[in-house]
Amino acid sequence: MAVNPSIFREYDIRGIYNKDLNEQSVKLIGYFLGKKIKELGGKVAVGFDARSHSPILRDYLVSGLNKAGCKVYDMGLVATPVNYFANFAGSTPINASIMITGSHNPKEYNGFKITLDKKPFFGADIYALRDEILANEDIEIPTNTTKEEINTKEEYIDYLTNEFAHLKRFDKKIVVDCGNGVAGVVLEDIFKNLELDYKGLYCEPDGTFPNHHPDPSIEENLADAKKALENADIAFAYDGDADRVAVITKSGSIKGDELAVIFAKYMDNPVVIGEVKCSQIMYEQIEKNGGKAVMYKTGHSNIKVKMNEINANLACEVSGHIFFKDRYFGFDDAIYATLRVLELLKQGVDLEAELKSLPKLFSTDELKVQTTDEAKFIIIENIKEQLKNPPENFPAIKDIIDIDGLRINFENGWALVRASNTTPVLVTRFEAKSKEDLERYQEVVKELINNAQ
Repeated sequence: MAVNPSIFREYDIRGIYNKDLNEQSVKLIGYFLGKKIKELGGKVAVGFDARSHSPILRDYLVSGLNKAGCKVYDMGLVATPVNYFANFAGSTPINASIMITGSHNPKEYNGFKITLDKKPFFGADIYALRDEILANEDIEIPTNTTKEEINTKEEYIDYLTNEFAHLKRFDKKIVVDCGNGVAGVVLEDIFKNLELDYKGLYCEPDGTFPNHHPDPSIEENLADAKKALENADIAFAYDGDADRVAVITKSGSIKGDELAVIFAKYMDNPVVIGEVKCSQIMYEQIEKNGGKAVMYKTGHSNIKVKMNEINANLACEVSGHIFFKDRYFGFDDAIYATLRVLELLKQGVDLEAELKSLPKLFSTDELKVQTTDEAKFIIIENIKEQLKNPPENFPAIKDIIDIDGLRINFENGWALVRASNTTPVLVTRFEAKSKEDLERYQEVVKELINNAQ
C-alpha cells in the first residue's frame, strides 16, 4: 500500500485516518522514527488525543518503534503540553516524545507532533524521513504493542498546581471551554486543586466534537464561552490538543499578539518573538516598554528553535500559541498560558484597559486564497519578481521582509502574503492606520496574486 507523501508537512505529520494514516504507513513512521530515537538512547514517550482512532494509531506506531528497538512509554490520553512536558520535567528519562493528535483539524484527521532530544523534529528532518519511508515502504512490521505505562499527566498537574499555588481560591469567576478536546483532562484537576470558581464547558473528551469545532481562532466557535461569560469575569477556550488558547473578556477575544504585549509589559526587559502575522503594534509596544521584539517565521517548531537560539523569554502566534521560557520550558502550552493570565488578574492587571491603551489600527483576520501545494510557493516567487518593478498604482514600499513569505511594509501599514506550510492556500493579512489604506492594500495585493497565478 503506497504511502501518501503529502502527509509529511513542515511542522508535523498529518493526514486522514485509514486513508493516509493506515496500519502500514504508521508502522513505517514508527520504525524509521524509532531508528533515529534509538541513536539518541531509544527511550520514547507516546501520548494521544481524544479522537476515536488515536489509540489505534498508537498501537501501529508502537509496533514500529518496538521493531526499531526502542523502549516505549505510554502516557495515554493527554494534552499535547503534557507530552512536551515529559521531555523537560517528567520523572521518566526519555530521549523523545510523540504526540498523536489531529489538533484542530476535522475529526477524520490525525497526526504526529514529534520532539527529539528536547527539540522539535520538523522541516528538512520530516522530509528526509518521508524519503526514507517512500524508499522502503514494503518492509513488513509485525504487530507488537509492548509498552510501559507512565503517569506524566499527574506529574504535570502537580507541577502546575505547585507553580501557581498563589492562585488558590482566587475569587474571579472563570469559564473554560475545552471544546471536547483534551484540555479538560488536566485543566479541571488543576482548577480543583487550586479551588478556583469555574464553569467548564465541554470538558469531556469526545473526538467527534459534538458541540462545536475545537478551533478557538474562529470567532463562531467562541459563542458558548461568550454566553457563559455573561455571568463570569473571564473566559478561556482551547483547541483540540490544548496548545492554543483564546482569552475572552466582556469586550471580546484577545489575539495572541495582544496577549504578548500584556505579558511582556510585566516582565523585566524581555526578548519576545512574534511571527510575520503579528501586528506592528506588538513589535513597537514591546520595544517602547523596554523589551526587544523579534519577527520570525510562523509555526510552533520554527519558533521553539528560534527561542533557544536567542534565549527569548516569550513568543506568540496570532492564533493563540503562547510560548513561555520565562519560568517555564519554552513550548506552547495553553494551560500554562491560562494560569499566567489569571496571575496577571490577581496582580490587579485590567486586561480590557491594557487593550484600550494600545494604538488603534485597522486590520483583517487571516484571509486565505485557495491554490495547490505545487503552485503556492511559485506564486510567492512570482509576486517577489513583480515587486522589483511594482505597478504604477502600487503604494510606496518602505521595505519587504521575506523570512516567511512577503511582508510588505508601507508608509501607513503592511500586507502579508505567505504560502501555508500545512494546507494548499496562500495566507494574507493586512493592517493600516485608516480603513481606506487597509482597503487599498488589499486591492493592490489581490491584483499581484491574480497576476502571479
